[in-house]
Amino acid sequence: MTRTPLTTSLDGYEVWFLTGSQHLYGPETLKQVADQSRQVAETLDAASAVPVKVVWKPVLTDSDAIRRTALEANAADNVIGLVAWMHTFSPAKMWIGGLDALQKPLAHLHTQANVELPWGEIDFDFMNLNQAAHGDREFGYIQTRLGVPRKTIVGHASDPRVQQEFGTWQRAAAGLAASRSMKLARFGDNMRYVAVTEGDKTEAELRLGVQVNTWGVNELAEAVAAASDSDVDALVAEYEELYEVVPELRNGGERHQSLRDGAAIELGLRSFLEEGGFGAFTTSFEDLGALKQLPGLAVQRLMAEGYGFGAEGDWKTAVLVRIANVMGAGLPGGASLMEDYTYDLTPGDELILGAHMLEVSPSLTTSKPSLEIHPLGIGGKEDPVRLVFTADPGPAVVVAMSDMRDRFRLTANVVENVELRHPLPKLPVGRAVWKPAPDFATSAAAWLTAGAAHHTVMSTAVGVEVFRDFADMAKLELLVIDEDTTTRDFQREVRWNQAYYRLAQGL
Repeated sequence: MTRTPLTTSLDGYEVWFLTGSQHLYGPETLKQVADQSRQVAETLDAASAVPVKVVWKPVLTDSDAIRRTALEANAADNVIGLVAWMHTFSPAKMWIGGLDALQKPLAHLHTQANVELPWGEIDFDFMNLNQAAHGDREFGYIQTRLGVPRKTIVGHASDPRVQQEFGTWQRAAAGLAASRSMKLARFGDNMRYVAVTEGDKTEAELRLGVQVNTWGVNELAEAVAAASDSDVDALVAEYEELYEVVPELRNGGERHQSLRDGAAIELGLRSFLEEGGFGAFTTSFEDLGALKQLPGLAVQRLMAEGYGFGAEGDWKTAVLVRIANVMGAGLPGGASLMEDYTYDLTPGDELILGAHMLEVSPSLTTSKPSLEIHPLGIGGKEDPVRLVFTADPGPAVVVAMSDMRDRFRLTANVVENVELRHPLPKLPVGRAVWKPAPDFATSAAAWLTAGAAHHTVMSTAVGVEVFRDFADMAKLELLVIDEDTTTRDFQREVRWNQAYYRLAQGL
């Protein structure tokens, strides 16, 4: 079977730049429209904050061309979205068929060719050419009338703020594209009796495009057993180069075989995922079959390469980790499974200590992790190897996905990772310590009010705005807990959303 390594780069993606006008103004004006819109597209494409290639398309002046362009975009797997600008005045009824057919994310750029007005030279030729101020309002009306999800970006294309907003939207669109092509392998079921890791996999495929299916863990064990000694040797050598490997795991150490077993698990897991074309996966400590260890090191390394992962069968978090990895491609930081574990409740200086049994991605740190082996009191298997580190201090966001029966809800909390206040010599796992916004009590109360999951994705590469754009594109509910959150307003938003989403389902 062909093996396909996972790709997380944004290099192969495109966003098409569409310009609306009409034949009313004559060929000379339309030529100017084309020249100026091409310049706007090139300005965006050249910006460092814009990670995805911007491809200019010929000016659209009739319904047929608009509809065909939408259909072509739908059919092109590398096109992750469209950005539209009404340079002059494009009568909005021309856009109904195209907008109705469009299945890709849409950004509406409300801009104009010039920054400053040439006050002394303005005549009606100039006004006919530069009338996006009301041309875009016509376009905004038809988008709202049709209920088209979109991001509206206002300002000149040379403005760094505009470029940043556009780049953020592109990253969200890339996350949605990755979700729509994602295959997820569950090795075993979710943890027994746990509610929040359950979910409607059929609805997930409808809303997000992700295919979630289950394989017996012994199919993975067979792939692990097939790992060759030479491949294990090479991977162990890589570990010793990349990490601070404790002496007992090094070649000749008394626990060296455990490191080799961990390497075989990585090789088998990687081959299974590549042969199946999977972008995400889950495991469960309650279903380990013939595996010698709970996969720890292998999971950590695969997440750092861009795979999505959820522990205890939590496929919804695995989806989020993969999406966050794609959205943050090329940026400092990373994305990882995370779990709020325990608190420091020192008044006025409350902290959250997050971790998991083993599976936190080393992409959250720039330090050199330590590769260690320690007992694990659950799972009934041999002691697992794992990377031990603390996430770098700095801004981050934690996001959870919950199945609310009639919709999926994303809950996001803006946080600040901090330095360890004290050593953790008896907690040999990957971990993070953070202060949540706006404060601990408000954050925790809001999280519990939202019914948000205890498993999250932590991203230190992208912020909450990317998840806002993603939620709009995917038509998911999003609740944000940030510096402006109050408990009462958050409770109201939850109640309002409950009514809105129930009514929006229709009959």
